[in-house]
Amino acid sequence: MLPKRKRLGHTPPSWVPDDSLFFITICCKERKTNTLAKESIAKPLFDTIVYRQQIGHWSPHLFLLMPDHLHALISFARHCSMQREISSWKRFTAKSLKIEWQDGFFDHRIRNEAELEEKWSYVSMNPVRAGLCDDPTKWSYFLK
Repeated sequence: MLPKRKRLGHTPPSWVPDDSLFFITICCKERKTNTLAKESIAKPLFDTIVYRQQIGHWSPHLFLLMPDHLHALISFARHCSMQREISSWKRFTAKSLKIEWQDGFFDHRIRNEAELEEKWSYVSMNPVRAGLCDDPTKWSYFLK
């Protein structure tokens, strides 16, 4: 019998500043299939991200779609729970865009400028490392 995977909470402690930036990864249920990196999904998906920014739930700094997952650098409004916001967004996009997401997501709070630069570079270079393009500026499935 395999050990049960431990799930970590996504609630930042009260001492974390309101404007903290988080590195988020969300995966599609079906891996190794292009679910996200296509115009018919990317445009409406980015529209949902911008809408949640406009209503004050989060501030996206970078969203990058890969075929079967996405990476984001994002800060959340203090009155909005990261867990609730991501879960609500995933539910909405699952229904409206027929995206099947894996349960949960990965998050890491960016603590300093060096971490921000490292994560920004990691996200930006993801399509290059995956062999999807040879220049990160030519990858069209990002929002910043």
